[in-house]
Amino acid sequence: MSRSTARKGTFTADWPSLVNYAIPKWYEDAKFGIFIHWGVYSVPAFGNEWYPRNMYLPGTADFAHHVKTYGPQSKFGYKDFIPKFKAEKFDPAAWATLFRKTGARFVVPVAEHHDGFAMYDTALSKWNAVKMGPKRDVLGDLAKAVRKEGLVLGVSSHRAEHWWYYGGGRTFDSDVRRGRHGDFYGPARSLPDDHAHREHRKTLPMPDAAFLDNWLARTCELVDKYRPEIVWFDWWIQHIAFDPYLRKFAAYYYNRGEQWGQPVAINYKNDAFPEGAAVFDVERGQLKGIRSAFWQTDTSVSKNAWGHVKSQDYKTATSLIHDLIDIVSKNGALLLNIGPRADGTIPEPEQKLLIEIGDWLALNGEAIYGTRPWTIFGEGPTEIVEGTFNDDKRASFTAEDIRFTRKGKTLYAIALDWPANGKLSIRTLAQGGKAAPGKIGRVELIGHSAPLSAKRDRKALTIQLPHERPCPHACVFKIHGDFFSSN
Repeated sequence: MSRSTARKGTFTADWPSLVNYAIPKWYEDAKFGIFIHWGVYSVPAFGNEWYPRNMYLPGTADFAHHVKTYGPQSKFGYKDFIPKFKAEKFDPAAWATLFRKTGARFVVPVAEHHDGFAMYDTALSKWNAVKMGPKRDVLGDLAKAVRKEGLVLGVSSHRAEHWWYYGGGRTFDSDVRRGRHGDFYGPARSLPDDHAHREHRKTLPMPDAAFLDNWLARTCELVDKYRPEIVWFDWWIQHIAFDPYLRKFAAYYYNRGEQWGQPVAINYKNDAFPEGAAVFDVERGQLKGIRSAFWQTDTSVSKNAWGHVKSQDYKTATSLIHDLIDIVSKNGALLLNIGPRADGTIPEPEQKLLIEIGDWLALNGEAIYGTRPWTIFGEGPTEIVEGTFNDDKRASFTAEDIRFTRKGKTLYAIALDWPANGKLSIRTLAQGGKAAPGKIGRVELIGHSAPLSAKRDRKALTIQLPHERPCPHACVFKIHGDFFSSN
């Protein structure tokens, strides 16, 4: 496991120095955070948050929808949505209160998505929420509210992809091609197959020094103005051209954290950072087993979009809670995304999902917060499809699926469904098993007042269940004993 406090001293912009970074203990303890995709793309609310790119790609549904609804891109381009993005009902205090009730310990709003519109007060571009659209420092206002609720603030930057994001607009008569708004649409270079480049570090197009210098300046500006304790990066920073800039940024940010006395973290995907230099993140996916270094999943309450769209395919609270449990049992954290409407309201189905997760955590959070993985993550027949973009491919968990976490000398066995026969059998805790060779003492069920009757033999530890389950979604059994150390 990683060390609990960040290394003291000065980091330099080289990987041998940066791999000495240590993940903050607060982050390893927090386990659950809220991601927020909110921006100009919530105005058209069509397709997903990639509408700004897809509306300039002939042949896509977004392109056809745009022309039919708003007219040709030469007359109404993406920039023309900005005045419609008013955020007139945005209440940062109400958001922060909801996030606290959700049980989240950290909040990561998108500071800038691929579209190039900054949701914060930047001196490096006029295309920002202070000067246009909402005409307020959205990130700054939310930062104050979040911290007032005792939550940790992070920020995300997706600007790396801006290099090629509007490239389709150069292939036909559009406001991108006409060039009068190049300071917003950016280089708009060609990228023939977006997803083919996700796994490769050496690939064209090669961003130029001016773009990379600007990327570094904007990211450092975010750090200095808002002092986030997490900086989350999307996937294209893995491009080989970003390597020296990532090293410069990481050294700058980690050193700033030390100056502030505030342990900080960077999230990355794929192989953008070497092991030990930042926190590995898996987009819309999980891992099959325990990872020795702390990691994170980022996913959304919706299967089809991160930002707000009119037709969302929502996940269930049960599936999201089960994912959280599975991820934590494997030494990870869950960063769960929501997509507010353009007016600043959080859709009611998303609020309901968050509150339901919060209710579960209010009762069972001791099995999540501050825990560490046990010898094994769990048992049961349901297999995780490992890797990115696989979070909707697993089957539903069953009453035979159990996940373990630990804290001190307490083992938490989390049953992902309620057995119909009135008994829970945990094969991993069988008498004489390698995972738990010592004695097992008292067995409790969180939410049930009395200790439970349990019998242990060479097949399993079998727990007699009460007549009623104490909560929906998953039930937590506290098992006391001397079968593992408190290290």
